[in-house]
Amino acid sequence: MSELSPQTKEALLRVGTSTLTGVLNRRGLRSMFLHDVWPIRHDIPRMVGIAFTMRFIPSREDKDGPNARGPRGQIQSQAMETCPPGHVLVVDSRGDARAASAGDLYVGRLKARGCAGIVTDGGLRDTDGIFKTGLPAYHRRPSSPPSPIAHHPCDLNLPIACGGVAVYPGDIVVGDCDGVLVIPRDIVDEVAAEALATTEYEEFAEAEVARGRALPGLFPVAGEEAKRDFEAWKKSRSR
Repeated sequence: MSELSPQTKEALLRVGTSTLTGVLNRRGLRSMFLHDVWPIRHDIPRMVGIAFTMRFIPSREDKDGPNARGPRGQIQSQAMETCPPGHVLVVDSRGDARAASAGDLYVGRLKARGCAGIVTDGGLRDTDGIFKTGLPAYHRRPSSPPSPIAHHPCDLNLPIACGGVAVYPGDIVVGDCDGVLVIPRDIVDEVAAEALATTEYEEFAEAEVARGRALPGLFPVAGEEAKRDFEAWKKSRSR
C-alpha cells in the first residue's frame, strides 16, 4: 500500500472530520463517518493513517471457552505484530461492546511498532493504560470483560464493517474529537486539499463573526465581498 504524501497527511491532521464529511458528501460519499464510535478521551492526539483490518465473529464455547481445543489468540496477536507502521488497526466487532476488542498491552504493542491508531465499534479495556501509551484509540464504550466472552478473531486485512461503514484495507482513516471517518485512497489527495482550503475559509469566517459580521454573504455561501476580504486576510497572514 502506498504511503500518504507528507503534504496530504499534514492537511488531514489540520482539518476536522466535520469538514471532511462535507467534502465527501459533495462527491456523493454519504456513509463514511463511523456511527457510535468515539475517542476514549477527548484529549487524545488526532489520528491519520491507512486502514489495516481485523474481523471478529461471535465467540462459541468450544472455540473460546475455558475448555476450548487448540490455540485461540493467534490472529489477534498477529494483528498487533503485522499491522504496518503508519496504519490504523480497524476492528469489526459487530457493534458489540459486551467484551473488549483489545486492551492496553495490545495497544502498547501497536504504539511501539509505529502504528497510527486503533478503532473498534466494540469496546476497549484498560483505557487508562491505553491513554498512557499515547496511541489514538476509538471505541463504542469502555468494556472490561475479556474478548473471548463475545468475540472470536476470524481474519485479517479483508473488507469489514465498522460503525456501520464499509472499510477496505488501504482506506485512509481520520479521527478527531468528534469521531472517525474513512476516505477512499484514490481521492484522498484532492479531498485533503479541498478540506484544507475550506478550513482556511472557515477560520476567516469565524474571525469575522467574532468581530460582529453577519452571516449572509459570509457563510455558508461566500459572496464576492467576502471572497475579496478572504484573499486579503490570507495575504496579511502570510507576511
